[in-house]
Amino acid sequence: MTAVHPTRLLLVTGAAGKTGLAVIRKLRDVPNLRIRALARNADQCPLLEEAGVHETVIADLNDPTALATALQGTDSVYHVCPNVHPQEVPIGRRIIALARQAGVRRFVLHSVLQPGIREMPHHWAKMSVEALLAESGLEFTILQPAPYMQNILGQRVSLCEQGVYSVPYHLATRVSMVDLEDVAEAVVRVSADFDGIGPEHSAAHLGATYELCGPGLLDQTEIATELGRALRREVRAEVEGREVWAKAAYRAGMSRYQVETLLAMFRYYERSGMTGSAQPLENLLGRPPATFAQFAERTFGVQPG
Repeated sequence: MTAVHPTRLLLVTGAAGKTGLAVIRKLRDVPNLRIRALARNADQCPLLEEAGVHETVIADLNDPTALATALQGTDSVYHVCPNVHPQEVPIGRRIIALARQAGVRRFVLHSVLQPGIREMPHHWAKMSVEALLAESGLEFTILQPAPYMQNILGQRVSLCEQGVYSVPYHLATRVSMVDLEDVAEAVVRVSADFDGIGPEHSAAHLGATYELCGPGLLDQTEIATELGRALRREVRAEVEGREVWAKAAYRAGMSRYQVETLLAMFRYYERSGMTGSAQPLENLLGRPPATFAQFAERTFGVQPG
């Protein structure tokens, strides 16, 4: 007799961001799983529906009443706080407490590679939320992704038209990166099942913390070289002055907290780099994660025809 598994409901916060959307597109194929998205406004609903969401709740992460409504009936949560958010710790404390009250069984936290670094306030904030989750009594898994390879897509025009790749730190800086598609697949492995539904062995990930990094460690000149190979043209790496970067960030609408926090991150990168192991992600995926060269070829390579 074939076992019949009940349908489970998973809430994804930060659902309309690039991480949330990538994760939802992977989760939508998991049997017996319904996806509820948390969105800031109704304008995001069509995008979420296209990605594969079954239902959307409009709520602010700072609104405990709306957040409690979003958590009603959910079995598990995948929590992604908006990037470089000044209220990350209060938001984390609130959603963890409300998840407990709602009877949520499983909580997966999207953290960051090397969170325990005080010089980077947004990393340190995630470490604080990790601690809150560890002492919450919830079943949990923590994922610590490296910076995404996809972050480079913000320079697509400059890369394709000028052949320039710019960074606000020394070109010798080495920073581990990861393909967001691999991160999303890892989320499926650890969050889609907690009692026999979905990927095999995922219940073994309860209480675990995983670094998510791609293989290899390139400096910024080597990154430019790989981009050039994929684009079939020369790409040169250049240092963008941090004052110039900051002015552009303010023009783009970033807050003072975001700008100053990211500048602190750049200074740390330049001084110490940011490295991690690809082995935990390979173990989760059951295959080697994508290299930067593979990502660049997939993204920028000349397509047949």
